[in-house]
Amino acid sequence: MKRVGFLLKVRQELIEEYKEHHRSVWPEMLAALREAGWHNYSLFMHPDGTLFGYFETPESLEAATARMAETEVNARWQQMMSPYFEIPPGAQPDQVLIELEEVFHTD
Repeated sequence: MKRVGFLLKVRQELIEEYKEHHRSVWPEMLAALREAGWHNYSLFMHPDGTLFGYFETPESLEAATARMAETEVNARWQQMMSPYFEIPPGAQPDQVLIELEEVFHTD
């Protein structure tokens, strides 16, 4: 299992709204994530909006995002979430994840 860490930046003025969406993630989105190999998925946020994400997957970040891109629910979720992030216009959040290198791990 590959452990993946990534960064994104939530717009400061939309942090509370972003958090609210994640208190009630659509059940079909959660099912799609599981089916696409996103396991033990967590999001952590710094007060400035910097978002750290972590999940475990059988292959890679690229493979996991590609599998999600095949789902209709992901297209709807990404479209809804795009305005919350400091990303280039027209980009989807899952297309601009900044993957972090794992430098240490203990069981």
